[in-house]
Amino acid sequence: MRILHTSDWHLGRGFHRVNMLGAQAGFIGHLVTTVRERGVDAVVVSGDVYDRAVPPLAAVELFDDVLHRLADLGVPTVMISGNHDSARRLGVGAGLIDRAGIHLRTEPSACGTPVMLQDTFGDVAFYGLPYLEPALVRDEFGLEKAGHEGVLAAAMDRVRADLATRARGTRSVVLAHAFVTGGEASDSERDITVGGVAAVPAGIFDGVDYAALGHLHGSQTITARVRYSGSPLPYSFSETDHRKSMWLVDLGADGSVEAERVDCPVPRALARIRGGLEDLLADPELARHEEAWVEATLTDPVRPADPMARLAERFPHTLSLVFAPERAPDDPDVSYARRLAGRSDQQIAEDFVAHVRGAGPDEREQAVLRDAFDTARAEDTVREVAR
Repeated sequence: MRILHTSDWHLGRGFHRVNMLGAQAGFIGHLVTTVRERGVDAVVVSGDVYDRAVPPLAAVELFDDVLHRLADLGVPTVMISGNHDSARRLGVGAGLIDRAGIHLRTEPSACGTPVMLQDTFGDVAFYGLPYLEPALVRDEFGLEKAGHEGVLAAAMDRVRADLATRARGTRSVVLAHAFVTGGEASDSERDITVGGVAAVPAGIFDGVDYAALGHLHGSQTITARVRYSGSPLPYSFSETDHRKSMWLVDLGADGSVEAERVDCPVPRALARIRGGLEDLLADPELARHEEAWVEATLTDPVRPADPMARLAERFPHTLSLVFAPERAPDDPDVSYARRLAGRSDQQIAEDFVAHVRGAGPDEREQAVLRDAFDTARAEDTVREVAR
């Protein structure tokens, strides 16, 4: 069976001040063409179809368009909700849409109920594990207290239990939206902590033939059977070095996996340039970036006059301007934002405790802080979905 694995479309999201809807429509056209021309038997979309719980109308229309085009091709599609999606909204009409071969899996209770597809060699079970917010789903899995690893492990227990009841030789694919240990994050992922607490080991997916992951925006191979497709388009300058693609996965009769990357069309290259303003304007080596979307970091000791307007004369698609005067880290003029760069909410809170008390929090206090952040995130999710 040939499977096209994609995720993190983030329909409705922009890139800085650039409207990406046209680029997203271009990707959808590319996906449909790939399905038709490469003999794809099934499409899997591993979450974050939309960029927010209440997407703009244009994004909903684009989603409606791709559903119709995939249904017209007669190629089954399995989709799960991600942490950006409203599971309830995305799942509206799922029973009816299911009849057209578009299988939306947004309910945690259905983790152990697969979409069953067939090829020449027999059955393939597709299990959809939507994004599982621990505070919201632990009751569903009978867990008094659990983090991301605990709820995902419980969901996978249901998958393996169901798979054990299937005919011998049944192959299996799991769709999941999570941060797996070993994956490399970028600046454009939000809401799932990437500092270790919310990370789950790849071994949690043992027992299935292929795990099609979503959430991280870079295409990555965690193991031969556990992969991220990454987002089809860039959504932050931290993705400058990404190769945007989908995975074309051939699942053999014995459950063997062969995977090929299929490149996605990107509307414009990304570039990060750094240096003094005059140097950036004069450096001939930067000519290759003149048509790219540019993030410029200026290292001038004093902020120059009209830097954006001057940069735009050479780099007309400059979207981001960062001021980072070259100073020692302990210089009192180093900005607060720079001191916090790369630190999680948990780390910032622990640093604050250490600052005001003279000693950092102990393990019990760290747990209290962690629970507070988890609760706040869960409450934000509930409010967003209820809008």
